[in-house]
Amino acid sequence: MSAAEFKGEQPPPYDSGEVKKRSDVEAHPIQVETQDIFEDDAGVDPVYQAKARILNDAFQEIGMGRYQWYLFIVAGFGWFSDNLWPIVTGLILDPVVNEFNFQGPYLKLGQNIGLLVGAAFWGVASDVWGRKWCFNITLLITGVFAIAAGASPNYVALCSLAAVWSIGVGGNLPVDSAVFLEFIPASHQYLLTILSIWWAFGQLVGSLVAWPLIADFSCASAADCPRSSNQGWRYFLYTMGGLMMFLFVLRFFVFHMYESPKYLMGRGRDAEAVEVVHRVAAYNGRTSSLTLDMLRDVEARLGKGSVVDGEGRAFDTSAKAAIVRKLRTFGSSHVKGLFATKKLAYSTTLLIIVWALIGLAFPLYNGFVTYFLATRGADFGDGSVYITYRNQVILSVIGVPGALLAGWMVELPYLGRKGTLAISTIITGVFLFASTTARTSDALLGWNCGFTFTSNVMYGVLYAVSPELFPTKDRGTGNAIVASANRVFGIMAPIIALYADLSTSVPIWVSGALFLVSGFIALLLPFEPRGKASI
Repeated sequence: MSAAEFKGEQPPPYDSGEVKKRSDVEAHPIQVETQDIFEDDAGVDPVYQAKARILNDAFQEIGMGRYQWYLFIVAGFGWFSDNLWPIVTGLILDPVVNEFNFQGPYLKLGQNIGLLVGAAFWGVASDVWGRKWCFNITLLITGVFAIAAGASPNYVALCSLAAVWSIGVGGNLPVDSAVFLEFIPASHQYLLTILSIWWAFGQLVGSLVAWPLIADFSCASAADCPRSSNQGWRYFLYTMGGLMMFLFVLRFFVFHMYESPKYLMGRGRDAEAVEVVHRVAAYNGRTSSLTLDMLRDVEARLGKGSVVDGEGRAFDTSAKAAIVRKLRTFGSSHVKGLFATKKLAYSTTLLIIVWALIGLAFPLYNGFVTYFLATRGADFGDGSVYITYRNQVILSVIGVPGALLAGWMVELPYLGRKGTLAISTIITGVFLFASTTARTSDALLGWNCGFTFTSNVMYGVLYAVSPELFPTKDRGTGNAIVASANRVFGIMAPIIALYADLSTSVPIWVSGALFLVSGFIALLLPFEPRGKASI
C-alpha cells in the first residue's frame, strides 16, 4: 500500500446540521444495537454508560473498515515491542556478562523497573492527556535509548539505559489496547485477542536477528572477551533500536491517528467525539447517522452526571485555572471508577491478582530460558551458541499460531474469554512442570514448545480481556494498575535469580505453580465479555 493510501486525506469537518435532530434517545436512528458488558451492573455512571452505548452503536453501524485495519497494524507495533524487548535482554545476557563480568540479573532488574514506571505513567497519562500522544511517543523513547545502549561502555550504563528504554516499552500495551478497543465495532472485539500475533512476531524477529549476529560476533567465554571480539550484542541493539524508530515513523508520519471518541466523550468533549466518528466513517467510505443531539439528549434525560466541562458549560480559561484542572485529573477518580460497584471491584481485584502472579511466573522462567537451555544443552553435549539460538527461533515460530487459536477460542459459546484464559494458563503450568522430566535436549525443547504455544494463547486473551472489563473513562488507569502489578512482581524475578541456583529446576516448579493458581483464579472473573461491547 502507498503512504498516501495508508494515511489518507482527512475528510471535511462534520456538520451537525446535516442530520435532523432527534429528541428521543431511545429512538435514535442508528440502525444497530449493541449489548454492553456492564448493563446489568447498577452503579456505573448512567450518563456515561448511555453515551458509550450510542458510540458503540455508531461504530457498529460503520463496521470494520480501512481505518480499523490500518490501526490493527500500527497498534500491533506495541504488542511487537512489548515481547521483543524482554526477549532482547535475555538474548544479550550471556555476551554482556562475558564482556562486563557482572551478575546478569541486574540487567533484568533494571529493565523491570523501567517497565513498571512505564506501565504506571503511560496508562494514567492516557486518561489524563488523551490516547493520541501517548500512543505515538512510546516507540520513539524505546528506539532512541536502545540505540544509545548499543554503545554502553560498562554494565552500569547498559542497565541504566535498559531501564529508560523500558519506560517506553512499558507504556505500549496499556495505551495501545485502549486505543484499538475504542475504535473497533463490538462484533470485532475478538481482534484484540488476535493482536497478540504481533507479540509472537516480536519474539520471532528478535530471535532471527540475534541468531547470526550474536552467534557469529560473540566471545566464547568470559576468560578472553574484549569489546572488539564481542560486538554482536551491540549490533543487535542498534538493529532493534533502528527498527523501533522505523515503526515510530510509520505511526506518527504515515498513519493519521484520531483521538479516541470515547475518551473525548468521557472528558465532556461530545462535539469532538461526534466529529471523529464521522471522520472515521468517511475514511472507511461510509456514513454515520450519529449526531451531537443524541449525546446532548442523554444529559437532558438522565442529568449531567459526572461529565466535567461539557458542551455549553462556561469555565475559567486562564492559565492558572488550566493548571488547576490538570492537577485535579491526577486525583483518585479514575481509580475509584474501577471499584464503583461491588461486582466491578471484584473483577478489578481478580485481574490485578492474575496479572501479578503471571508477572512473576513468566519472567522467572522465560527471562532466563536462553541460559536454561544452554546449561541443559551443555549437559547433553549440545550447548553451543548456535544451537541455543536455533532453539530460541523454533520456540518463537511455535508461538505465532497460538495467537490465531486464541482469537478463535474466545468466541466459542460456553468457553469465551474466561474459559480460554483459564485453560491456557493451567496447561502452561503443566508444560512447565513436565519440562523438568526432560532427559534429552530434544525432549526439553519439545516441552518448551508446548509452553510457548499455550502461553501465547494465554497472553493473547489476558491482554484483550483486561481492557474490555474496564470502562473507557478509566481504562488507561485500569490498564496501568494491572500492568504495574505485573511489573512489580516481575521485579522480584531477577532478585530471586540473584540468590537462586538457575541451573536447577526450582524456578521452573515455582513458575508452573503460579500459572496453575492464576488459571483457577481466572474462572472466578464475574464478567464474560464475549458477544458484548465494552463501554
